Amino acid sequence: ETNDSLRKTKVVASLGPASWSEEMIGKMIEAGTDIFRLNCSHRRGGDFERVYPLIRKYAKEMGKHVEVLGDLQGPKFRVGELAGDPIPLVNGDILEFGISVDENDNIRPGRITMKSTTEQNALMKAAKVGTDLLIEDGIMKVNVVEKLSDTELKVKVIRGGKLKARKGVNVPGVEIDCAALTEKDIEDAE
Repeated sequence: ETNDSLRKTKVVASLGPASWSEEMIGKMIEAGTDIFRLNCSHRRGGDFERVYPLIRKYAKEMGKHVEVLGDLQGPKFRVGELAGDPIPLVNGDILEFGISVDENDNIRPGRITMKSTTEQNALMKAAKVGTDLLIEDGIMKVNVVEKLSDTELKVKVIRGGKLKARKGVNVPGVEIDCAALTEKDIEDAE
């Protein structure tokens, strides 16, 4: 048993779909949680409105002071949907990389697409010849060899792999002209 009042650090516990049951929240407070982190990436309608009162209820019942931290998602950049099976990206291949022109313009051999969002349009606009685009946490890498427009690029596969739907895209060292808070972030914060 530990005396929580003697600790000089705070215990932060992340809550998500696997841990935000009534039973788990009580157990986590009992185990010494000082701050619950609510990961807004996992938020679906009504989740936090249900969980926050539970945290307050159990903290009060147990006589504990527990903080709640909302971790806002921020802008996300992701490739779109697949027209079929995962697409092999082969080193040296030249591909189209663009914003989907309609709901049927999905990833297919020779073309990688992203949905049209404010953030993703800003990413495409910021990309220049020589820009590296890292896909799926850098597992795959393509390099811009030609900028056709603010929504269409030609890229060369530098590090290939199997491209699946909705994988993250990162553009290190490139300043992207979009707000740090998305509409979803503002909704989550409210």
